[in-house]
Amino acid sequence: MQPRRLLLSCRWEVQGQRRMEEIIVLTERLEGNEDLPLPAYMTSQSAGMDLCAAVKEKVVLQPGERALIPTGLRIAVPEGYEGQIRPRSGLALQHGLTLLNAPGTIDADYRGEVKIIVANLGQKPFSICRGERIAQLIIAPLARARLEIVSRLEATPRGEAGFGHSG
Repeated sequence: MQPRRLLLSCRWEVQGQRRMEEIIVLTERLEGNEDLPLPAYMTSQSAGMDLCAAVKEKVVLQPGERALIPTGLRIAVPEGYEGQIRPRSGLALQHGLTLLNAPGTIDADYRGEVKIIVANLGQKPFSICRGERIAQLIIAPLARARLEIVSRLEATPRGEAGFGHSG
């Protein structure tokens, strides 16, 4: 099967005008998952595309449990970008379903199946059925850092305050 192409859009402002960059993310639907929709933006201004569960049978997560959920997809993130896997806010608020390593990162050189580490932080069991939208995929540009050792960092008004220091 030939990889499918996902067209992704990015917007930025240039002198008061919005411009959209479109990038192609080659996508392979794994065998047996032809019934599942490709990731899709649910509105014209959505930042992330919803990813669906490619479970063969229903997965029931008890409170406090976690599971690795397949998506049935492999993607080729373009060089200079990363894929980010994020929770869906409605599932988090209504059911306590979240992602343990949020945001999860898909590197440009990764070619395995996209899988989602979900956890039930809610009070009731949560069922994940085939085709259910369980996470979001965001494609974001990267900056590559080069670390430079210095003898002392420049002081700031904040200093070492952290972990709730602002109230």
